[in-house]
Amino acid sequence: MHVDHAGIATDDAAALAALYADLLECEVAHEEEFDGMDVVFLDAGGSYLELLEPLDDEGAIASYLDRHGPGIHHLAFATADIEGTLERARGLGIDLIDEEPRPGAWGHEVAFLHPRDTGGVLVEFVEH
Repeated sequence: MHVDHAGIATDDAAALAALYADLLECEVAHEEEFDGMDVVFLDAGGSYLELLEPLDDEGAIASYLDRHGPGIHHLAFATADIEGTLERARGLGIDLIDEEPRPGAWGHEVAFLHPRDTGGVLVEFVEH
C-alpha cells in the first residue's frame, strides 16, 4: 500500500492547479466533474494531488469549506484489495464511513474511514 493522493478542498481548482503546476512543475493528469465537484488530479511524481472544488453549495466539500476553509481534506492510500483492506480496518475496530466500496473519481473504487478512529485524518482507500 502507498499514498495515492492528498485530497485538497478549494474554492478554485483551476487557479490552484495552475499554481501547483508552476510551483511543483507537475501536470494535470486527469480532470472531470464528479459528484457535484470539479475534480483535478495533478501528477506529483508517483502520487497525486486531487483538487476538489464544489460546483454548488451542497455536498461534503462545500460543507468542509464552510467549516474549515480551503486545505487538505483527506489522504488516500492505494490498495489492490479494497474489500480486504476494509475488512482489516473493521477488525481493528475502525468505524467505516463506507461499509462497501463505491464509485469514485477517475473510475476508481473508494471507501472512507471515520477520522475519529484514524488520528483526526479522513482516510480513503482507493483501488484502481
